[in-house]
Amino acid sequence: MDKTIYLGALDIGGTKLAATVADASGPLARVVAPTARSGGERAVGEQATSLLAQACATAGIAPGMIRRVGVSSCGPFVTVDGAIALVTPNLCGGLSGASDLPNDWTRIPLESVLRESFADVVIRNDCVAALTGERSFGALQDQANCVYVTWSTGIGFGLCVDGHILLGKHGNAGHAGHMLLDAASDALCGCGNRGDVEALVSGRNLGRRGGQNAAAIFAAARQGESAERTLVEQAAQWFGRALYNLAVTLDTRVFVIGGSVWLHHGDWLEALVQHEIVTRLPALTAEVTLKPAALGSLVADIGALCLVLPAEWRETWRQRQPWQALTS
Repeated sequence: MDKTIYLGALDIGGTKLAATVADASGPLARVVAPTARSGGERAVGEQATSLLAQACATAGIAPGMIRRVGVSSCGPFVTVDGAIALVTPNLCGGLSGASDLPNDWTRIPLESVLRESFADVVIRNDCVAALTGERSFGALQDQANCVYVTWSTGIGFGLCVDGHILLGKHGNAGHAGHMLLDAASDALCGCGNRGDVEALVSGRNLGRRGGQNAAAIFAAARQGESAERTLVEQAAQWFGRALYNLAVTLDTRVFVIGGSVWLHHGDWLEALVQHEIVTRLPALTAEVTLKPAALGSLVADIGALCLVLPAEWRETWRQRQPWQALTS
């Protein structure tokens, strides 16, 4: 009998879903697909199970050999019959009524569906998982007061104070993307707020406001197109103010920023964001720094693995960085 320990990891976002399989040597296979947006409420959970099976097939193992599954997922979460379900406005059309969400879901029964195939499942908000990954193997290994931030389809945060990662009563600590910034704004978030961080800043909402997809808006802004440049620069300023609010609330030292927007455009937006932080209340902001996610586009995948990673594997992984094979 094969006694090798195999782990599964899921990164469930508003745009893509990734499944990874690993053993003590590191990740063995990764499969990625657009996140399901149609079908019944079980669609996302069933897609996650299917992608894990595909990753197992690529790695040459049976899905039944997976011992534990770590899940990095967009939220918020609610508990239904003792299991975590998703009520995320970036996936649930029944909550947001958005035209780009062709479903009537009001919740996604994630944990209950996964547990039909896997007995041991650990689910965390995607930014909490990413924070765990960066503190394990990335840019936050020596930091006790730090925040992970994603600027992508949505806006989310993972919070660490005095070495303690904050979870909250339902695992929703860090949903500061729904912090209200401009009550007079007409920018609408999928959650129903007007003028919250996600409404003003997220790739999905900027795309809806700008009348084209987010990638096109940011590309035009980088090239100096006037309307798009103004929209994106204003978004960067709002993003910086959100970070300022968290810096003075948590007395944090460093923000590590990930997500597709920052990965591709942080090089020219960083100065705008930093300005919004350090030009206010220097007693609390003078030492605050911004860093890119050291784990790059794999931060949520590695974070999901870290949720279930045996302690005895960590030092070897830290030295060998075996996840690099997934980028080749």
